[in-house]
Amino acid sequence: MIVLPKVAVAMSGGVDSSVAAALLVAEGYPVIGIMLRLWSEPGAENENRCCTPDAMAQARRVAAQLGIQFYAIDARQRFHDTVVQTFLSGYVQGLTPNPCVVCNRLIRWGLLLDTALAMGAEKMATGHYARLRTLEDGTVQLLKGIDPRKDQSYILSSLSQDQLNHALLPLGEYQKSQVRELARNFGLPVAERSESQDLCFLAGQDYRQFLGRHAPEALKPGPIVDRRGSILGEHRGLAFYTVGQRKGIGIAFPEPLYVLNKDMHTNTLVVGPVSELGQDTLQAHHVNWTSGSVPQGPFPADVKIRYKAELARATIFPLEGDQARLVFEHPMRDITPGQLVVFYNNEMVVGGGLIAR
Repeated sequence: MIVLPKVAVAMSGGVDSSVAAALLVAEGYPVIGIMLRLWSEPGAENENRCCTPDAMAQARRVAAQLGIQFYAIDARQRFHDTVVQTFLSGYVQGLTPNPCVVCNRLIRWGLLLDTALAMGAEKMATGHYARLRTLEDGTVQLLKGIDPRKDQSYILSSLSQDQLNHALLPLGEYQKSQVRELARNFGLPVAERSESQDLCFLAGQDYRQFLGRHAPEALKPGPIVDRRGSILGEHRGLAFYTVGQRKGIGIAFPEPLYVLNKDMHTNTLVVGPVSELGQDTLQAHHVNWTSGSVPQGPFPADVKIRYKAELARATIFPLEGDQARLVFEHPMRDITPGQLVVFYNNEMVVGGGLIAR
């Protein structure tokens, strides 16, 4: 008789995590539901996209319908001190941070996984659209999800072998439309629930409003210059701009201008025509190799420099100290410090790190 491991499902009150839980229950796994309470600005608790009281109530309803226990984990302080503060300090340093990367690494697959294991679970499942494959030697590979429009292997590229060994991703073999249909077939109350791509703690507001209250130094005006240093105008604060941006610069010029660089030392925004935009190299730090081993020598790979970016061909040069250098076959127009860059070998995630420069 096969004894299935106890699984904690990270629930959000949405359709994906709910269907993940339902599938595991249907397959006979002993399942519990766990959900994080995350930090919100005082007075905006009902707007946090990940853990509103309504989302918590929906998750509880799903758990009750599936006949599984449900637990809420208070992660408000940890989330604020890691995710929110990293977001704020990133903009102060002139970066364009992706707080979801930090949340997945330190909160969801850090605090929440540790809590699940302490509660007796052997595995933690999420509603991410990605797949896992275990090799004969026990190495777990992270693969793209079947649905290319929903593939979330990019955001999971920071997982270690230990984390991958504890992971279950029940939705990786499904299209999003199939997951909706499964939710209806299971009779889940969240089957038609809409999803949001916004940052949860922004509660639907523009990120610059949030920065204005919590890191006003990131919104300090300064000069806009071209490559030669000629002053063309004044910017509203470097946090308003990202490399490759065209709209919103606010300068009348004979040809369209793009953001080329942000100089934090002088609080200067460097702009220029499209012919000056683009780099063929980048340096990444905090690089994670999903196999657990650093590749020996340079290798070719398909690369994503943002979640929604098209794949681009590059050669990866692993460096000491969890770093890597990438050389692209063609210049890339929007390499942005602070964003996550991920390396693929066909459908497999090889690794990823944060763009340093």
